[in-house]
Order: sequence, then C-alpha cells, then structure tokens
Amino acid sequence: MSKISEASPSIYESLRQAIIEQALKPGVKLPEDGIGETFGVSRTTVRGALIRLNAEGLVDLQPNRGASVAVPTIEEAHDVFEMRRVLEREVMHRLSKMDAGPIVRALEKHLAEEKQFLNNDSKRSIRLAGEFHILLAELTGSRMLANYVNEVVSRSSLILARFAQSHSAQCGLEEHTAIIKALQDGDAGSAIERMEGHLHSVQARALLEPDTRREEKVTDILARYAASEFNAGTPK
Repeated sequence: MSKISEASPSIYESLRQAIIEQALKPGVKLPEDGIGETFGVSRTTVRGALIRLNAEGLVDLQPNRGASVAVPTIEEAHDVFEMRRVLEREVMHRLSKMDAGPIVRALEKHLAEEKQFLNNDSKRSIRLAGEFHILLAELTGSRMLANYVNEVVSRSSLILARFAQSHSAQCGLEEHTAIIKALQDGDAGSAIERMEGHLHSVQARALLEPDTRREEKVTDILARYAASEFNAGTPK
C-alpha cells in the first residue's frame, strides 16, 4: 500500500481545509512532530497526508528540509487562472445544455450558505466561495472535469493568500448570483460571459502584493481544526 493511501483522511482534510481557508499561509512550515502531537498520531501518518497534499500542489516537500505550504510564483498564478478560465468555460458550456432545475436548486442552496457566513466567518466564507466553483463542475457529472476544477480552485486559494488585497466578499457573492441566473435562463453565452467576468475580477483582486501579516503558530491553527466538527465526521 502506498504512503498516500495510508494518509489519515481527517489529518489530510484538516490540513487541506486550513490551507484552502487561508489559515495556513504560503511558506508556513509544517512540522511533522507538531502536527502529529496536535492530532495524536504518528509522524508516519502525518507524512502520508503531507505527501498527498504535495501531489496536489498545496504543500512543498523538500528532502532534509521538511514540509511547508506551497508558495506560488506570479507566473504560476497567471497560469492557474488561465487554466481556470478554460476549464470553467467548459463547465458553463456543459451545464447550459442540461436541465436547469436541479442545477439551480443545488447552487441556490450553496449560495444561501455563502450568505449565512458572509459577515460572521471569513475563513468559512473563503472556502465556500471556492466550493461554489467545485460544485458547478460536479454538477456536470464529469468526475475528470470536477477533479481538474477542484485542483485549480485549491491552488487559487494559495494565490489569493499570497497575493492578497482586502475586498468585500459581497462582490463574489453577487457574481455567483449572476452566474446562477444565466444558467436558470438557459443562456450559454451569458453564463460563459458571467463566469469569465467573475474570474477576471477574482484574478484582478488577487495578483497584487504579497500578504505580510503576522501569522499564528501552526500548531495553534491546527488545534482548532483537530477539534472541529469536521474531524468528528460531519464536514461542512
């Protein structure tokens, strides 16, 4: 059995969630001992989770230097958004050919959750904004397309964490609402246009100066995730 398949799902998911929610910023060291103590598991188990995250481009593993949250370059950032535009254009194209009813209902349910946490839980709000795009891809019924979108959306979170600008999440929420409306109307051209406009806005907000705010200790951050409902088996 490979090391990747041996990784504890809860540790892997918790680390991934902390990165996606930008609680763990690019470049932050991920000490195996500290993480193991936080979750009450061995270094081998932690290593398996880190290897899996490294394969997804979220963690950087260097021989004799340990692990850290991946640090995207500006060139990689532009490449990720270019790939997102290609992939999410295809998502819109496929969804526009499908029955809009179930798609709109699923998206509106997710949008209601985005609104719920918009002003009172910034980290969950960040995660939900990305998961909106993953949900769109999943609704196409293509596992391959959903996996690709999942990866580029996750990497976008690193980009947003490193090249940060303060902005209102209300902007993204309004753009998501417009995308749903276009799909509801069955207007493929408008749906694609709305998505491309949205991604352009996200990229414009992201590709600025690196965020240099002071960080918490990694173990303090992960202690919250170790004790969260997610690790109790009820992921949000």
